[in-house]
Amino acid sequence: MHTLADAIDAKDAYTKGHSGRVADYSREIAKRYGYSSDRQEEIYMMGLLHAVGKIGEPDAVINKPGRPTDEEFEKIKTHPGRGARILQNIEEMPKLATGARWHHERFDGRGYPDGLVGEAIPEEARIIAVADAYDAMTSNRSYRGVIPQDVVKAELEKGSGTQFDPRFAAIMLEIIKEDVDYKLHE
Repeated sequence: MHTLADAIDAKDAYTKGHSGRVADYSREIAKRYGYSSDRQEEIYMMGLLHAVGKIGEPDAVINKPGRPTDEEFEKIKTHPGRGARILQNIEEMPKLATGARWHHERFDGRGYPDGLVGEAIPEEARIIAVADAYDAMTSNRSYRGVIPQDVVKAELEKGSGTQFDPRFAAIMLEIIKEDVDYKLHE
């Protein structure tokens, strides 16, 4: 699974280690929320493979030095469904596809691919969504540098209840608050 995650991250020079960090953050959120050790490991694996669908994205789009065009973004929005199709065949871990399919859903229903709202979004995907957003904001991208931690906190606060499940946004904010030396991303 780690090898597959490394293959995903290798497609984008700017997101090296992204899958592992999202998995780590997701596991920590799940732990603080009270998940059992087994469920923490399950969500770790879901976070590790949440972006597997990007394997099918053209390198020119993923590594583009600027923001994607509307047409390119429509192509990017197909990766959750593709990832779910890839992972649904792993019979030993039937929930793996959950994180891949729904990590871009928004709590207010304005996400993709299915426009699910609130509790209709699987809980694990709501956790991964917060972890993924945190890592995206704290990583260099082809079109921008790392966003300062105070801005990241403000974005998570602003997105609580709209983009993110407020329970999991609050836990991520608690984790960030404890990270006084900004070492979480290393």
